[in-house]
Amino acid sequence: MLETPYYLMDIAALRRNMEIVAKLREASGAKALLALKCFATWSVFDSMRDYMDGTTSSSLFELRLGREKFGKETHAYSVAWSDHEIDEAIGYADKIIFNSLSQLDRFADKASGIACGLRLNPRFSTSGFDLADPARPFSRLGEWDMERLRQAGDRISGVMIHYNCENGDFDLFSAQLDRIEAEFGDFLKQLDWISLGGGIHFTGEGYPLEKLADRLKAFSDRMGAQIFLEPGEASITGTATLEVSVLDIIDNGKKVAIVDSSIEAHMLDLLIYRETAKLPMQGGHPYQIAGKTCLAGDIFGDAQFEHPLKIGDRISIADAAGYTMVKKNWFNGVNMPAIAIREENGTIRLVRDFTYDDYRDSLS
Repeated sequence: MLETPYYLMDIAALRRNMEIVAKLREASGAKALLALKCFATWSVFDSMRDYMDGTTSSSLFELRLGREKFGKETHAYSVAWSDHEIDEAIGYADKIIFNSLSQLDRFADKASGIACGLRLNPRFSTSGFDLADPARPFSRLGEWDMERLRQAGDRISGVMIHYNCENGDFDLFSAQLDRIEAEFGDFLKQLDWISLGGGIHFTGEGYPLEKLADRLKAFSDRMGAQIFLEPGEASITGTATLEVSVLDIIDNGKKVAIVDSSIEAHMLDLLIYRETAKLPMQGGHPYQIAGKTCLAGDIFGDAQFEHPLKIGDRISIADAAGYTMVKKNWFNGVNMPAIAIREENGTIRLVRDFTYDDYRDSLS
């Protein structure tokens, strides 16, 4: 039995998601690129590569990882490329997407040998969090003024439009795509490709996949362009757990189980957005599950168990793939969870663990 804490990737669950991705690609004609900002655990790329068209990145390092470990098509996006990055980025990318007209003006000549695109901000989104809303006031994410978009002229062959966030409402997606067609359709019809970004929760239970496929195909036909999707969370939702062990139990008017992990260090995205981890909720024995750092708010959330907890018990925290391993950190010097894979035959193998040397070498 592996020593906790560790992230456990389930290949059978991952394959279920991948089969949905493949079905959508086949029915819609859209291409699917894994969004590495959400999930970049390359030890399972072999289980994803045959179902997807490549990767999309938000930085030079993500771009290089996609090229080296996933292969296939690589889209390179950055909010701002620097002078010392651009040549290397162009060497890894099939398409490079500039965030602003000024970045396009600055680097278009250097990127003339590959397809260039621009980020288009439609000025609305489905995000319920101001922190993640690309359409927030004074957003720096993309261009929306038609005059500026026209100045891109024949220097670009496509655009990326990222405006969905865990959007499981097909009708909302379709209505917003109608709005994009109405406001930007004439411009989009001049392009060869359009990426609609990520955030469409099409692998969720009960999602009307056929309707989405039909809508994407109709949009592609009307625009005369190849459509790309960038599923991050949709690719890996429900495919991993964070396995932890109880180190101590405190009763201060509420039973608190302290585990050998940390939401601050190992599931940071939940803490940032003030969300509760997906904990066991069966049984009549309530506990608050808390992390081992000195941060007072290092709390995973409240859980219910069928039996009273005792020191040494193991707890599985569900849906622990997206925005976890890419954000883990060394806060308090707490060791990072190892990464393990459950194969389809049920065997579990360790693919990476972390040591004091990793902690030391991350500093100076």
